[in-house]
Parts: sequence; C-alpha cells; structure tokens
Amino acid sequence: MGSDEAGPPDRHGSSGPGALYAPFRSRATRIVSIVVIVAIIVARVLFVVLTNRLDQPPRNFQISTAALALVFCVFLHLVGSVAAFPSREGLRVRNILGNSWLDWEQIVSVRFGERDWVQLDLADGRVLSVLAIQRVDGERARAAARRLATLVAEAEPDDPGTRGAVD
Repeated sequence: MGSDEAGPPDRHGSSGPGALYAPFRSRATRIVSIVVIVAIIVARVLFVVLTNRLDQPPRNFQISTAALALVFCVFLHLVGSVAAFPSREGLRVRNILGNSWLDWEQIVSVRFGERDWVQLDLADGRVLSVLAIQRVDGERARAAARRLATLVAEAEPDDPGTRGAVD
C-alpha cells in the first residue's frame, strides 16, 4: 500500500505486519473535539474574568457554567477518543459509551452502509458501529475500512469471498 492510499504513516510504521494491526482512529473527529474543548475552556476563562469585574460576581452562575463546561468537555473527550484496536485474536472497539471485544470469527462483514461510520455485521445478526472509522476522513477512512476488511478476511482463509468485503 502506498502512503496516498493508506493515509499518513502511523506510529507503528507504514509497512510490514505491524501496520496492519495499527489502531483505527478518526482524525477529523479528534481534531474537532480538541478545538471545541479549547474553545470552551477559553470562553469559560473569559467569562470568569469578565464577570469578576462586576460589583457582585454571580458565583452560583459561575459554578453552574463551570459544571456545564466540564460536562461538555468530558463528552467531547469521549467523542474524540473513539478507537478500534485490532490484534491477532480480534478487535476491541471503543465507542462513545462502552467497549466491545470481538473475535475475528464473529465479524461477517465491514461496511459503511447508510451511516457515516463503519458498521460490522456480526455472526449473531447484530450490527456494531465502529465510530473510529468515519466517512468524514475521506480516503483515509476508506483505506482504514479496507484494512479492517482485510483483517476480517484473513481470519477465515477457507472462504475469502464472503467475509470482510467493504460495501
């Protein structure tokens, strides 16, 4: 895979068996989350500085807006930290609320479908969203989806035509 097809090189190297098992993360989502968290913190500090200039600063309002800013920042951190971690045994998916562990044999196919993120069709009929691979990342996301489909297909070499295909 060339660097244009696979996106930018990762910390694990851009070639070799280690690159196949590199974590999946949405670059655009992480960048937007970080920028918005910084904006919330700057706005919060500015709010405190300006309201402290009043004769009677509204302490209760300052505390409640601090709590609200903290809730938003925690949520944005959760959104920005979604990831999927492949290993030789399976895939650990960390979405916004919770983690899932899947053996490779549990995954039937990888697809974007109607959503803006990759979905895994599972052997038991369920569908699991992988928010770490999002359409907003463009070619990088398509390359990540192909890499994930390759991992799924390699788990069962006797029937490569039916497993792992990206729709």
